[in-house]
Amino acid sequence: MNKRVRPAVDGALAALHGVTRDGQPLSYNRAPAPDLAPWVARLYVAAVDAPPDHRLECGLFADQAFLRMQLAGAWTAQTRDGLLSLGRASLLVGPQSRRMPITVTGAFVSVGIALRPGACHVLSALKLHEYVDRIVPMDGFDPAGRRLIDAIPGEGDPEGWLRSLEAALREQVDRLGRPLPDPVTARFEALSLRDPTASIADFAREVGIEQRRLERLVRRDFGMPPKQVLRRARALDMASHLRGVADQAEADELALRYYDQSHLIREFTELFGMPPRQFVATPQPIMTLALESRQARRLEAIERLKPGAPRPWE
Repeated sequence: MNKRVRPAVDGALAALHGVTRDGQPLSYNRAPAPDLAPWVARLYVAAVDAPPDHRLECGLFADQAFLRMQLAGAWTAQTRDGLLSLGRASLLVGPQSRRMPITVTGAFVSVGIALRPGACHVLSALKLHEYVDRIVPMDGFDPAGRRLIDAIPGEGDPEGWLRSLEAALREQVDRLGRPLPDPVTARFEALSLRDPTASIADFAREVGIEQRRLERLVRRDFGMPPKQVLRRARALDMASHLRGVADQAEADELALRYYDQSHLIREFTELFGMPPRQFVATPQPIMTLALESRQARRLEAIERLKPGAPRPWE
């Protein structure tokens, strides 16, 4: 059984947070304003209450770069650069190639923006492959560094926080002339959400480009090769199912993405650092928060769920 970790109980935060059917906390997350959709995949506020000395060991595994504002909590993360210790900070969190071990001490509040593939390329000079499995100060993406975190009002109003972040990011997008990510990148992202078992060669022919060019484009905008992107997407969907934050009507379809049980165990263990059975048995509230937000966005993107509608796991 998974241990229960309480959602934050402070005013408006408590009103907008929910729990899964087995009591795991959910973040407040939603789609971006329509005018920001080409660059932003999701926005979220995650807050969990805990005693000041409570130390939670967990992990993160995200397929997108995040602009993450840590408002409370003492964090550590085992990154490509080594062990980081973090407090209140404004951070660029690169996409991850595998589970990133983290710890959090005390209650925590995190507010973030998931960037769509290609957004880093058109909105900044960052080379995304250099930021895979890394967490760095946000200065490289936002020259003002603290502009986004300073845009968050002091009162505990999650929706107000997200609207303030959208306004700050909108200013940056407008200042740059609203440059759009490559449409092939958007189509490959849609493929990864819809069918991560698809043939990369077939996709390249479908969009009318050479496979070598597709590989360069995907590496630039996703930070890794196409096969790795699809393999990760398949594993994240399975992890969402195992943590109870997926549409159970898809369970058989998700399992059939693997040749057999040994294939599933081998790939899952390589990416998550533990076999599926251990993944289910280990309390992982922070991982579950991230997976739930991604899965909500995925189901909306493939039109299995309407934005704002109740989610299957709630």
